[in-house]
Amino acid sequence: MVFQRSLVGSAFLIAACVCTGAHAYDMPKRKSGLWEITTSMEGMPRAMGPIQHCIDQSSDDLMQQRGEKAKQQCSAMDVKQQGDRIVIHSVCKHDTTTTTLDAVFTGAFDSAYRGDIHTHFDPPMHGKAESKMSLEAKWLGACKPGQKPGDIVMPNRGSFNLEEAIKKKNELKR
Repeated sequence: MVFQRSLVGSAFLIAACVCTGAHAYDMPKRKSGLWEITTSMEGMPRAMGPIQHCIDQSSDDLMQQRGEKAKQQCSAMDVKQQGDRIVIHSVCKHDTTTTTLDAVFTGAFDSAYRGDIHTHFDPPMHGKAESKMSLEAKWLGACKPGQKPGDIVMPNRGSFNLEEAIKKKNELKR
């Protein structure tokens, strides 16, 4: 379960970084408002329903900044547009594990997109040598009353604000 949650979180961050911009290719921005992101992982039961993420351009830019920081642990980071697809290949070090990721995203980043992500772990992480994950994201409209940009709602796990969580993590590092 910990493995699945960490991969869902990683996939969510990858998807968000892809949507906000990356490296050599000027990626499309996601439309401001409420996005619903559904993930599934091969060989794992669906443990939670869709994640809802309220964004504006500032919170989407924050995700891009997170992606830029994570890039420091990567020996390879290649993002290309091939027709209507965005193709990503990365090789990154996470603690003692080298993670090789290959992902393909398709769709309109102002309304809906899909991602297929294949990750290889060397040495295996939590006993897993690889994972295959799919995600689908769709724009639902304006954020709900009381929501602010950066708010993420995870079914049966509550909600948090991504911007506040990042600030808190950065403060703890000091």
